[in-house]
This record gives sequence, C-alpha cells and structure tokens, in this order.
Amino acid sequence: MPQKLKLASAQSRTLDTTVETLKALEQTTKTAAQQDIDLVLFPEAYLGGYPRTCTFGNNAVGARAPEGREQFLQYFRAAVDLGDTPQGAGDDWINKNLPLPRDEKYRGDGTREELERIARETGVFIVVGLVERAGGTLYCGVVYVCPHYGVLGKRRKVMPTATERLIWGQGSPSTLKAVTTKIKGVKLCMAAAICWENYMPLLRYSLYSQNVNLWLAPTADARDTWKGLMTTVGCEGRCFVISANQCVRRKNLPEWINNTGQASAAWTTQGSNEESKTNNSTQAHVLGEQRHHGSRRRRSTITLTEDRHEICWPAVEPIPESLSNGSNIPPRVDNSSAIDEDSISPSTCTILPQKPNFKSHTSRSSPPSRPRSPTGGSAAGDEFVCRGGSCIVSPMGEALAGPLWEVEDGGGLLVCEVDFDDCERGRLDLDVAGSYSRMDSFHLTVDGLDLNPPP
Repeated sequence: MPQKLKLASAQSRTLDTTVETLKALEQTTKTAAQQDIDLVLFPEAYLGGYPRTCTFGNNAVGARAPEGREQFLQYFRAAVDLGDTPQGAGDDWINKNLPLPRDEKYRGDGTREELERIARETGVFIVVGLVERAGGTLYCGVVYVCPHYGVLGKRRKVMPTATERLIWGQGSPSTLKAVTTKIKGVKLCMAAAICWENYMPLLRYSLYSQNVNLWLAPTADARDTWKGLMTTVGCEGRCFVISANQCVRRKNLPEWINNTGQASAAWTTQGSNEESKTNNSTQAHVLGEQRHHGSRRRRSTITLTEDRHEICWPAVEPIPESLSNGSNIPPRVDNSSAIDEDSISPSTCTILPQKPNFKSHTSRSSPPSRPRSPTGGSAAGDEFVCRGGSCIVSPMGEALAGPLWEVEDGGGLLVCEVDFDDCERGRLDLDVAGSYSRMDSFHLTVDGLDLNPPP
C-alpha cells in the first residue's frame, strides 16, 4: 500500500486579533484541502502572536517599567484559553473529562472547538503553534488537531529561549509525548520541537526514542543556520521534518505592538508624549519614574460560530505611542543562503498560492534593496523583522522544499508529497535510538515521559 501523503508548511503571520488569525487559518486550511493536502503546520505562536521587538519594559536586570506591564497585559489578552489547567491535565484535558464552568458548554474561550471544527470540515490535520494562557501564566505550545477525533495532543515548550523566559512559563517534559494517527492508511508518529528546543540534544533524543517519523518544528528563527539544524534532525532521526516560520514586516506586526491605531481612551498617562520625544526616555523609566494608569473595565467581543457556539474574545487595545518601545529597536537583518532549486522535484514539491492572483516566489540569497529612512529603517516600516525560512526536509537530510525567504501570507503554502517508507529505508544504516545507540552503555530518562514508541 502506498505510504505517500501531502505535507504543507504555512508561512503565515499573526494578525491583529485572534478572531482574524483564526479566520486566516481557516482560509489557509481550506486552500490546503482544495490541493488535497493531508497535514499542515502553522508557525510558533501563530495564535496569540510572537511578540517580536517587545521589551516588556525590561531594559535592565531588576527593572520593570510600567509600560512593560501594559504590553504584557495586552499580550496576555491576546493569548488563547484552551481550558487546560496551569499544571496541565494531560489526557483528562484531551478527552474533555475536566469539569465545565457553570452554564457553559465547553471550557476555555472556544479556540479549541474552532480548531476542531476547521479540521473536521476541511479534512486536513492541523498542527498549530500558539500562546496559551492557563491561570496567570502564558505558555508557548503546539496543539495537534485531527479531522476525525479532534485534539489528539498538546504540548508546552519546556525551555523558552533568552528573553522569552520573561513572558512564557516552562512546560512539563511529559508533554513531549508523541502523537500517533493514521491518514489514508499511513501510520504517523509525530512530535513537535518548538524553535530552539531543536538545539537540545537530549530533547531530540527523547523524540527519536519514540520512533517519530514526522518531526514538526514551528519556529521564530529566521537565520541561515536554521536550515542546517533541520537537515541534521531529518538525517539524524530518519524522519520527515516540517518547519514553519512567520514572515513579517515591521508595519504588519500586531496592532498592540506596532501601535498603528489610536490609543484607548481608558488609558491616562501623564507626561508620556514629552518623554517619547527624548532619546533617553527608556532609561528614565528604568530608573523608576512612576506613572498612574486609570482603572478600566475588561472589554470583549462575542463571535457566534456556525455550530452556534459563542466565543468571548478579550478586546486587544493598542498601546499608546508614548508607551511603545518598538521604534527604539533596530531592525533585524539576516542574509539567507540561496536555495538549490535543482534539488526540488517539481512533481512533488510546490509553493501553492493562498490567493488566486498570487504569483509564485522563489527564495532570495539576500534581501532586496529598499529605500532607507534617515533613521536606518526601511521606508514606512517595510523592513522584515522576520524573513521566514520555512522548509521541508527528508529522512536523508535533503531539503525537499524551501527554505522560503521573504514570502508573506499571500505567498501560499510550501508543499511536498512524501513517501513515509523512506523513513524505514533510512534505518538500514542509522537508528540513533535503536541499533545505532549502544543501549547497553547509554541511557536517557525523562521525568513523567515514557520513551517507548507509542502504539
């Protein structure tokens, strides 16, 4: 029986609100369904957003400026509530065994139910990176959504990188449990390593030990070195690898980061306009300057789904210009290596448009020249703060598709039809968690995680 499936990486960016982003996810998934794609991966923190350029008021160790707390408030409101507990309820959450709130049909804000509906109606298996709020903590996570059974699993990032630790909690290693399913008769054992978790050798080995044949790597890393890591994972694990990253221009960052809208009238900030004009305003806040913020009521909007579910979305208010530090952060510029287009088979790997009028793009070896503003940024915020780099890699470490540079939402899906028998073919000479591992001498244990391959 053929073991072939169509896999896709969606190089999609977070929009201003969760409602808009979910609608974009649904449209992308419908496009995937039209192209007979079986599984699609969305980037790290796609729902909730990756707060690129935000300082959250921490410009020095031990200092937390008031405007940073306002940024975190807006980010907290933008995160999704999946109805899980802070500790993580595991199978009880997956199987919907947790008690419901009084007079409610489901836990959380309805995001889980929406994702399950989209997967069910399109027939596409969805894996999406998100920022989950549970109690008073945010977690960077990944959720696996099956068209037939709904959510099969969820995991939280165990090691946020660098300043991510300021805003995200550490997830339990027990969530590294692989997820198994069958699509068109093909048995998949899939697991996700989020961004720089892929640089953790022991974490990688914990996934290899579970006999993973589909490795999912949602990321925010747009450096040239990322492709090398993905090819290493594919070759080392003898598995197919999908990596998805956002491609974002500065002007398209979510509104609460970019402050493209008007400040909420509920905010009262004294003297902020004058401070925002000075070059040392950030330093002034770090040294302890105090502000008074008026009290405000929580604002929300209600969305009625096709299944008559009411979803209550917290309203995300833009940060006043005087409270935004984004303009003081220099643009990030990376150079990518050119893609070897000869290595991509046109019959199996394509870039599919999400919009009918889109023209296919190829990756670029360096960013195109753009008019520069006197401050060193591109005109009107056109510079990329994240250039993408999504890719699909084979079990032999070959780049089947991508990396895809500077192709935005309208740029479509990175798609490849693959043969999962290639995973077993690769085990002839390398099985890092089996015959090649010297299990008589080397051992790995992970608290709360069974490293045996799941049934």
